[in-house]
Amino acid sequence: MPRLLRYIGHRLYTTWATFWFVMPFVLTYPLQWYLSRQPQRHRYLHALNRHWARLFIRMWGVPVETIREQPLPAGQPCVYVANHSSYIDIPLLFRTIPGWLNIMGKSSLANVPLWGPIFGRTYITVDRNNAVSRGRAMVQARRTLEAGRSVVIFPEGRIGQNPGQQLDEFKDGAFQLAIAAGVPVVPITMPLNHRFMPDVDGLRVRYSPLAIIVHAPIPTAGLTPADAPRLKQQAFSVIASALRPEAGGIPEASTWRPEPAPAPRKTTRV
Repeated sequence: MPRLLRYIGHRLYTTWATFWFVMPFVLTYPLQWYLSRQPQRHRYLHALNRHWARLFIRMWGVPVETIREQPLPAGQPCVYVANHSSYIDIPLLFRTIPGWLNIMGKSSLANVPLWGPIFGRTYITVDRNNAVSRGRAMVQARRTLEAGRSVVIFPEGRIGQNPGQQLDEFKDGAFQLAIAAGVPVVPITMPLNHRFMPDVDGLRVRYSPLAIIVHAPIPTAGLTPADAPRLKQQAFSVIASALRPEAGGIPEASTWRPEPAPAPRKTTRV
C-alpha cells in the first residue's frame, strides 16, 4: 500500500508540474511566436521567458536555495558557465540571472514542436559534432558579448554521465571566448536539478528542493589564449566544489531538505 500511494502521488505531482510548465506556454504562444520573428523583439521575449520560468517553478511548490557569492559586475556582460544535469537547467538559469541573456543550447532543441523554432530564432544553437556549427555559434556568442549581452554556456557540452555527482570534462570554447572578449567568467553550480527531473527516457518528475549557486566572477583582463586551460580548470574546480554527491540519486519521498548555506555566502530562499 505505501508503494502504491507513493506511485499515485508521484503521478499526480508529475501531472501538476507538467500542467504548469505547458499551460503558460500555450497561452502565450502567439505572443512568443510574434516576438521571435524579429531580433529587435527578442529582448521582450527573453523577459517573457523569465516570467514563465519564475511562474512554473513557483507553482511546482519546491523550495529554491539561491546563493550569490558576490555581486555581479554592474553593466558588464559575462560568460556564465554552468554544470548541466537536467532539462530544467535553462529555466532555473533564466529565473536567477538578471538582464537580457543569450544561451547556447544543442541544435536538437530547435526541433521540439512549437517551442523549438522559437528557441532557435531567439538563442544560439550548436551541433557540437559539427566544426562549422561550433564556429558559427562562437561567432554569434562573440557578437552577443560585444553588444553588451551576457552569454550562458554549458562547458560539458551535454548532460553528463553522472549528473549532479561529478562533472564531465569541460570544452575550451567558453573560456577562449571570454578571454577574446575580455569579459569575466561566472561559474554556476546547480547541484540538485537531476533529482527533480533526471535525464532518463520518459518524463520523470520528483518533488525535490532545488539550489543554484552563482559563484564569484573570475576576471580575464590581461589573459591570453594560452591561459584558457588554466581558466577552464579554475572554473571546473569552483563548480565541482559546490556539487553535493551525498544528495545524489532520485528521492523516494518528499521529506529531504537542502543543507543550510555556508555563513559567508548570501542566501535567498524562494
